[in-house]
Amino acid sequence: MNSHFHFLGICGTAMGAVAAAMARRGFTVTGSDANVYPPMSTFLEEEGITLFEGYKASNIPADADVIVIGNAMSRGNEEVEAVLQRRLRYLSLPETMKEYFLRGKRNYVVTGTHGKTTTTSMLAWLMEDSGLNPSFMIGGIARNLGRGGRFTDSDFSVLEGDEYDTAFFDKRSKFLHYLPELVVINNIEFDHADIYNSLEEIKLSFRRLTQIIPRNGLALVNADDPNCLDVVKGAPCPVKTLGFSDSSNIRILDVETSTDGSHFTLEGTRYYVPMIGEFNIRNAAMAIAAAQFAGLNVKQLADSMGRFEGVARRQEVKGVVNGISVVDDFAHHPTAIKQAILGLRQRYPGSRIWAIFEPRSNTTRRNIFQNELALSLATADFPVVAAVDHPDKVALEERLDLTKLSNDLSALGKDALIGGQAQEIVSAVCKKAQPGDVILVMSNGGFDGIHAKLLEALNA
Repeated sequence: MNSHFHFLGICGTAMGAVAAAMARRGFTVTGSDANVYPPMSTFLEEEGITLFEGYKASNIPADADVIVIGNAMSRGNEEVEAVLQRRLRYLSLPETMKEYFLRGKRNYVVTGTHGKTTTTSMLAWLMEDSGLNPSFMIGGIARNLGRGGRFTDSDFSVLEGDEYDTAFFDKRSKFLHYLPELVVINNIEFDHADIYNSLEEIKLSFRRLTQIIPRNGLALVNADDPNCLDVVKGAPCPVKTLGFSDSSNIRILDVETSTDGSHFTLEGTRYYVPMIGEFNIRNAAMAIAAAQFAGLNVKQLADSMGRFEGVARRQEVKGVVNGISVVDDFAHHPTAIKQAILGLRQRYPGSRIWAIFEPRSNTTRRNIFQNELALSLATADFPVVAAVDHPDKVALEERLDLTKLSNDLSALGKDALIGGQAQEIVSAVCKKAQPGDVILVMSNGGFDGIHAKLLEALNA
């Protein structure tokens, strides 16, 4: 049995959760990261894990049996080079999870371009509230669960299945390592332009996923998304479609929405979810159908779903000053941006909506969604787009053209503010914002602490 594991990039959310779980199982665990700071560093040190700040060949313990190499590591990193030179045994994080935590378990994997984190959080909560004590790995913090990842002795694991690649030495999607019994496919769109060249390449990865679902398992697929239906054609596993369309195997019916939540009926049972937007109703329905496949009772599920508290950074209200609400969202794809804005229109009827977007993901820094971004942002009253994050990392001819974006938004009748840094944006927005307005901030990063700056400026 391997006894000493050394993690490269140990302070990442998923890496840290797995490292802690290994330590609890009695393995010796050490790790390095460029940035070692609380709360992750404190959490890991409390688990008895020795941390090294910075990457040096000398950090790798002489007796290390397995090196777990995080997705952010690349060739040229001093520890990566040492691992290769010393011919040490190395694994990616998904392979480590597969070998030490997922084998023999009932693994429920939630996939898709949008809604993965929310749906995974819902499903993990439904299982938790029914007493199954599931293992889970989620790319965000579910409020009901208080953390993003843990491993238990339960038969059940709930995993957010990312289509992104596994490691510098393994370009397959992470989700292909998760030994699924059930897979949810929420939706499929083009994303991750840094590793995929086309939508067809992404669909191929999802097709490969359906090839490893067993015959006593299930693919639960969005009936309203032609790309999802396409990838399960000829799949060797059972398939059920779920959605609003008449052709769905499981239909979402009788939707009623209010400013604080949504009611809907699924297979004869009435459910309430304290979230808004059609996409969240479908997320909830997917989680319920997956939980039913695990044998859970629908009355209990309806009770649990009504007490779902959401996920940090998903339409999270950061504060209200003088009647102006500042809302944080992780949206970083045109579809998600549009859905976030529509969701707020439902929640704050009659309010003016400011949509502040930071082009930070590998895809939105590029001009792939040049036209789609304008159309999505135009659904807000006041679109604001920050300067492209690290523009030097994208060639000029491939980069998002902010001048064109500004012109396109003008043509759509919007007076947009384009290309500023966080502080300039805060000053400009706070000059014009009025009581009753909602300021939506969308980024998949920290955006230079803009939420706190907005609240501070509004207070002043």
